[in-house]
Amino acid sequence: MNHHTLKKFLDKKVDAYNQPFFITDDPISIPHRFSKKQDIEIAGFFASILAWGNRKSIITSCNRLMAAMDNAPYDFIMHTNWNENPEEFTVFEKFVHRTFNEMDLWHLLNFLQYHYLK
Repeated sequence: MNHHTLKKFLDKKVDAYNQPFFITDDPISIPHRFSKKQDIEIAGFFASILAWGNRKSIITSCNRLMAAMDNAPYDFIMHTNWNENPEEFTVFEKFVHRTFNEMDLWHLLNFLQYHYLK
């Protein structure tokens, strides 16, 4: 597939899927809720990681995750020290999406905290 053909194909997909009716019922709706750049990045990161299974299940898991972070993922990551205060991580107890569990979440949150601090 040459560059021109690929561009036409991708432009058609953008026209088809970059529509409000599609976004509402898609995991991409999760980062669309935010305006702060870092919140959008974090919400998009988790939406993409959890994006396997049916869309309704993915959105439900993402909503639970964002709610546990008070719908402010960047502030939560930057101002919560679950390593020194493990009780702060209890909001994620029993969090699971398919095979993704709270230990996976703990590692990702630590990575994100490190990433944004550096």
